[in-house]
Amino acid sequence: MKANMGNTDKIIRILAAVLIAVLYFTNLISGTLATILLVIAGVFILTSFMSFCPLYLPFGISTKPKVK
Repeated sequence: MKANMGNTDKIIRILAAVLIAVLYFTNLISGTLATILLVIAGVFILTSFMSFCPLYLPFGISTKPKVK
């Protein structure tokens, strides 16, 4: 697995995951929607720490800056 996520991408994903967690723990979201969003938040956290997004691979996307 070659890293394909830049720092900005990772920060945005972590902030989105934190926002979802806050919404859940303040009971602003619940039920099926909450479950789906929590799974997505978990994926965001996991991919951020690995610096790798599997969905970027088939499309050839990389937000990681090129090293000169």
